Amino acid sequence: MRFPAPIGEDAEDRSEEARAAVRNVLEEIVASANEAGWATREITDALIEVVRSLTDANQADPDPADDPLGRDPIREQIGRGEQYD
Repeated sequence: MRFPAPIGEDAEDRSEEARAAVRNVLEEIVASANEAGWATREITDALIEVVRSLTDANQADPDPADDPLGRDPIREQIGRGEQYD
């Protein structure tokens, strides 16, 4: 399943296209989950939670690709009262 590229130029058109594309993809996901034995409510609840999590992550770091490479979590904790074995 491939997500279609936007066609419209203006924000309203793109928003409409995005909603239609998302609906189509989600309907496929729900149908596939139903075939596997999941209830629609179980899947829609899971989707809502995942979307919330993705939204929170995006608000915390809107462009993770811009983060520096080679982070060193141990060095980042030096002086913050954390100790590693």
